[in-house]
Amino acid sequence: MVSVAMMWDEGADRELGLPHYASAGAAGADLRANFPDRGEVVLAPGARALIPTGLRMAIPEGYEVQIRPRSGLALKHGITLPNTPGTIDSDYRGPLGVIVMNAGQESFTVAHGERIAQMIVAPVVQSAFELVESLPETLRGEGGFGSTGTR
Repeated sequence: MVSVAMMWDEGADRELGLPHYASAGAAGADLRANFPDRGEVVLAPGARALIPTGLRMAIPEGYEVQIRPRSGLALKHGITLPNTPGTIDSDYRGPLGVIVMNAGQESFTVAHGERIAQMIVAPVVQSAFELVESLPETLRGEGGFGSTGTR
């Protein structure tokens, strides 16, 4: 298990608690909207907003945190994250905000305390990039975007 150090932003509602896993087999820990004024944000169809979580964190070196949409909000209301998965690097120490977008047909209210996204802690491998004159051949070659068929 990897430990991620967390702290509250000034004015955050600490009663909402830290992110937590909703079930024993959950891959993502739920993040909640944490408005300093305990308010809400109404997202019109097509609108997006940066929703505060009231948290900051220190991710261990060699890891990242990925922010992903919640499937129930996506299916029922069209609520998604436009930069999914969002990546938070291990050296970032600023406020944790979630960019939420309404891809649905009706306005959606993000209420204080609502579960808005899930975060996944994942290992990171950094690569060395090497310029070469040619790449090894494969059966697929340069085929892209649908080149492997639909079935």
